[in-house]
Amino acid sequence: MRIGIAAAGSGGHVYPALAVAEVLMSRGIAQDDIVFFGGDRMEADVIPAAGFPFVQVQIHGIRRSLSRDNLTLPLKVRTARNVIADTIRQRNIGAMVVFGGYVAGPAALAASKTGIPLIVHEANAQPGVANRLIARKADTVFASYAPALSKLPMAEIIGSPLRSAFSDFDRHEARATARQRYGVDQDATVLGIVGGSLGASALNEIARHLAAVDNRGFDIIHICGAAHTEEFTALSQGVDGWVVEGYEEDMAMLYAAGDLVLSRGGAMTIAELHATRTPAVIVPLPAGGAYQGMNAIDAVDAGGFVVVDQSNTAQVIETVTALLDDPDRLAQMSDALTDSPHLSAATIVADRVLEVASG
Repeated sequence: MRIGIAAAGSGGHVYPALAVAEVLMSRGIAQDDIVFFGGDRMEADVIPAAGFPFVQVQIHGIRRSLSRDNLTLPLKVRTARNVIADTIRQRNIGAMVVFGGYVAGPAALAASKTGIPLIVHEANAQPGVANRLIARKADTVFASYAPALSKLPMAEIIGSPLRSAFSDFDRHEARATARQRYGVDQDATVLGIVGGSLGASALNEIARHLAAVDNRGFDIIHICGAAHTEEFTALSQGVDGWVVEGYEEDMAMLYAAGDLVLSRGGAMTIAELHATRTPAVIVPLPAGGAYQGMNAIDAVDAGGFVVVDQSNTAQVIETVTALLDDPDRLAQMSDALTDSPHLSAATIVADRVLEVASG
């Protein structure tokens, strides 16, 4: 049995796809029989590095500005669809799982063209246009967060698939090793800052302000994004308690080291924070209809997260510093993050894939 998986663009699509692939392998599917489809962004590096076959197609979304690329997009979609369909036939792939990114449309069209079952997973609380369209022809539709039902009424809410490291997460056991890894004091109060797999300029600027707080009583572990590493490494030189990393492959280490995390509200980050019961201040990306704030709504209602608008830098800094000065509140926030659905999501998707592929 061979399975196709389409995921592209960001960690929020790619890492849940890898989590499902891990479970498929634990169910007896050989790694070479799990074929990934994507474009030329992070998936082109991350998926081959994980050891999976990867078929790259040339595809992009609609350009926001006037561009000749938009005129050629329908042809690129058809070409990508045909490449994926040819691979499905050649490799005898029995089912396609689509997680998102620009490859989603061509992958779904290829599944339809070749007559294999299609499963869609929508990561965000506000589904994108592509997934809303392809979900109509899917055999099964999953979503991470309940607000997605307003656009995908047929979806089953299961959470966001997480890799096995999060199932085994133990903050108390991992904390000493994690703090040693980043070079922060074992007894320090620690703030983790992360803007997602690509970094976030707004959070990087907030990090700079937090590092300059008078009489700062906390250390900062700042994941700034690979494109910003040189700039923020230079800025942090000589500043005590400000550790800068461009990228973190093992995010469980950051959560184990920190007492509080300041982050964007991407679906995967929200799922990881919830699953590890890490208190967080969420600064949603303003674009996209405020979907990142919607991703966090369940954890906010439970009392585990606080959401602050990025336009109010002073409020972000005030909220972060107040929480770091209140260990009892942080403990209450962590205790509120129970019953995470995300820890079982990869298993649910993988088992459904095997069911439809063998049917």
